[in-house]
Amino acid sequence: MNALNTTLCYLERGEEYLMLHRTKKAGDVNHDKWIGVGGKFEPGESPEECLLREVKEETGLTLTGYRLRGILTFVCPPWPDEYIFLYTAHRWEGEMTGCAEGELEWVAKSRLSSLPLWQGDHIFLELLARDVPFFSLKLVYQGDRLEAAVLDGKPLKPDFTMDF
Repeated sequence: MNALNTTLCYLERGEEYLMLHRTKKAGDVNHDKWIGVGGKFEPGESPEECLLREVKEETGLTLTGYRLRGILTFVCPPWPDEYIFLYTAHRWEGEMTGCAEGELEWVAKSRLSSLPLWQGDHIFLELLARDVPFFSLKLVYQGDRLEAAVLDGKPLKPDFTMDF
């Protein structure tokens, strides 16, 4: 099975992120999880082209200010491995629309830990909160359980905490 290239974007409005509660798509690895918006590359697309297209498709918004923050490697058998270009966005135009994959909601960053997220999302959301420069994070799962996390080539502690 070939690996997928995808984008993931967290639109930031003050102390909130735009989150997508994935509830509508059949056979979704992210079913019932809360994640940012994004999706798979189409043939010939750059990460930025995929980002802009996916955000527009899922939210109706056109990004005018965004930043590549890191690359995530997501390993979760039996799903294909995924290389995720992780972005945050701080400016956009247009009116928000509904999303065919779930419900969009502005969520206070302080509330994120109470939502059903992938366990590894807590790691990269903390890196984003601390404004860590560009990073590479590998997340290895067995089902919904995080088995290993490697940040910039260095395994994290067994409790997945980071020394800052």
